Amino acid sequence: MSVGTIYGVGLGPGDPDLMSVRADRLLRNARHVAFFRKPGRSGQARKIVNGMIPEGAIEFPMEYPVTTEIPLTDPRYNELLSAFYEDCAAHLKTLSEQGEDIVVLCEGDPFFYGSFMHLYSRLRGKSDIEVVPAITGMSGAWTATGDPITWGDDVLTVLVGTLPEDDLSRRMAQTDALVVMKIGRNIDKVKRALKTAGLFDRAWIVEFAQMPNQTVTKLSEACEKVTPYFSIIIVHGQGRRP
Repeated sequence: MSVGTIYGVGLGPGDPDLMSVRADRLLRNARHVAFFRKPGRSGQARKIVNGMIPEGAIEFPMEYPVTTEIPLTDPRYNELLSAFYEDCAAHLKTLSEQGEDIVVLCEGDPFFYGSFMHLYSRLRGKSDIEVVPAITGMSGAWTATGDPITWGDDVLTVLVGTLPEDDLSRRMAQTDALVVMKIGRNIDKVKRALKTAGLFDRAWIVEFAQMPNQTVTKLSEACEKVTPYFSIIIVHGQGRRP
């Protein structure tokens, strides 16, 4: 029996119309569909493709054992997640060895801050595995603002809100254009870092980019807003132009 292929399929920032033709084709012909989610939730990746999965396809929800319940610095955090990814990878490997193709749904691009990378690193060289790239969430976010993110020789920096505040402000001060991801409960720290770097008044926050509930707001006008995990902060470059 020939082995099957495990596909890490990027779905783009949230609008199904922004999926690639290849991603759409793989999904609509899938026999096995895997996706990550929190326990008790449907999962954002699964929501994006609602109505697109073939009838009869077998779904494999991979439920995180922990997200924010314990701090990242707690040794148990990596232990729990490592065991989780090992189990998920083993299940996908078994299916592929049985000749089955599996589509793993990935928000944004599979190789950009995605959970799929942890499966890929465990399956690479052991299974037939392919990655289908996609439009990133940050691209969807800066497009939603209606202004280009970079001009001329602008340097773009991508940061995660989980970094220490001093690191955030230092790196922010050294760039021309900025994207900050993984905001969530880090929003107050990120705001302080932006103020220290002198970028706060130029910052925009885009929530649920390219999804039906998308919002685009000047960060200075959203100070009291509770920020969900699916939000990205954008600071546009002001570089050289004709």
